[in-house]
Amino acid sequence: MASEGPRARHVAIIMDGNGRWAKAKHLPRVMGHRQGVEAVRKLVRAVEAMGLECLTLYAFSSENWKRPEDEIDDLMNLMRKFIKSDLPEFIANDVRLKIIGDWRGLAPDIVAMLDDALAQTAHGRHTLAVALNYGSQQEIARAATAAAAEGEITPESIAAHLDTADLPPLDLLIRTSGEVRLSNFLLWQCAYAEMIFTDVLWPDFTPAHLQAALDDFAGRERRYGGR
Repeated sequence: MASEGPRARHVAIIMDGNGRWAKAKHLPRVMGHRQGVEAVRKLVRAVEAMGLECLTLYAFSSENWKRPEDEIDDLMNLMRKFIKSDLPEFIANDVRLKIIGDWRGLAPDIVAMLDDALAQTAHGRHTLAVALNYGSQQEIARAATAAAAEGEITPESIAAHLDTADLPPLDLLIRTSGEVRLSNFLLWQCAYAEMIFTDVLWPDFTPAHLQAALDDFAGRERRYGGR
């Protein structure tokens, strides 16, 4: 059980290490991505039991378009399969799907599938937010532009126009695979979030790892600049 302390409502994860996982096992890179999808499934099924209101996952960044075309195709095909196969489970488990980022810039058939999934899960109690074609600097620029169009630019007016405006404040950010950087993910939202960096590669990340991170979080003292 987690120790008495702050309870995380919103956790975000930079899912890193699929390629290294596959390389270590002498498998094609796409196999790492497929196993990474399985890790996502296991976590989503555990969210309610852990008491989380929202889990946000960094699935495809605006910089990922620089990857080889065949890898991008593999990722997009995995996305199609995931939406089609897992939507019924989302509905059955009361999971609301939310997409952040410039996701309407994806292939038209994926956009149509996502529109349908968003509509069918709109009233779920627990939120799975997926960052697709997402870049935090771009998000902040869009939000600042929208705020300026309405009047004064303030931290509050920018926050109101972020993709995550309807989500709980970010409590905890986790990055797998041993890398220690944010990679243009939730830069504004991370202002006072706690952070955990783990060497575990994403395909090996389990609900037990997430629970350990929540237990760690519960033992921290959040001061928000105070003493």
